[in-house]
Amino acid sequence: MGSSSKKTTLQRYLSQLQQHPLRTKAITAGVLSGVSDVVSQKLSGIQKIQLRRVLLKMIFAGGFLGPAGHFFHTYLDKFFKGKKDTKTVAKKVVLEQLTLSPLNHLLFMVYFGVVIERTPWNLVRERIKKTYPTVQLTAWTFFPVVGWINYKYVPLHFRVILHSLVAFFWGIFLTLRARSMTLALAKAK
Repeated sequence: MGSSSKKTTLQRYLSQLQQHPLRTKAITAGVLSGVSDVVSQKLSGIQKIQLRRVLLKMIFAGGFLGPAGHFFHTYLDKFFKGKKDTKTVAKKVVLEQLTLSPLNHLLFMVYFGVVIERTPWNLVRERIKKTYPTVQLTAWTFFPVVGWINYKYVPLHFRVILHSLVAFFWGIFLTLRARSMTLALAKAK
């Protein structure tokens, strides 16, 4: 019974992905982002889950990241006519890393500071000036590999989902890193 219900759930998910790709990718990105934030909060020592933060992260991922990824990957596949040769895959990775990746990180940092934390814009801007280059450079150390795998081996309709899965762990990493930096600054004072 267990394996047949799992298969049915997977089949239903794949059916939704086929019939409603944008909606399914948006929901998947939102849910994975929410779960990632819950895990991040627990790992960073927060005793009571901040539901507002979880929901706002889900809204950002479901309302922007999932749809942006859907349209970006669809456009790239049309532009490059679905080619998967080494040169084309390299071009796709470079385009993604020079456009969507920096935009996603910048917009998230703005959204997180202004909307989630309710920090005044001038402080958010200063934090972005200080931390954005490090965040983006860190992303460039492994997201190109994810992009390569995505464009070379993953079918178009699963690319946003793979990215959302990687973002699940990326979100945990960034939260734990920010927490350790905050603790280090507090000790230094």
